[in-house]
Amino acid sequence: MRVRVCLFAWLREAVGRPELEIEISDQATPEDVWRRLASDYPALAERRRSLAAAVNRSYAAFDTPLAAGDEVAFIPPVSGG
Repeated sequence: MRVRVCLFAWLREAVGRPELEIEISDQATPEDVWRRLASDYPALAERRRSLAAAVNRSYAAFDTPLAAGDEVAFIPPVSGG
């Protein structure tokens, strides 16, 4: 199945684009999508612990089942003041 992946901040910089579509196995989760990204872009691999995931614009656990056409976003921590 195909899912759309949205990337922000340093993730976008590392990948070189704000979003992409990937083919992933049926019954995949955001964790599976992350592993695919980390495989394709090894510089991302060690940053997983600091991320939140969202599915279709709602925060979601990394083990949330995905469906074809879902939008998956990985959100890095935000700081400000």
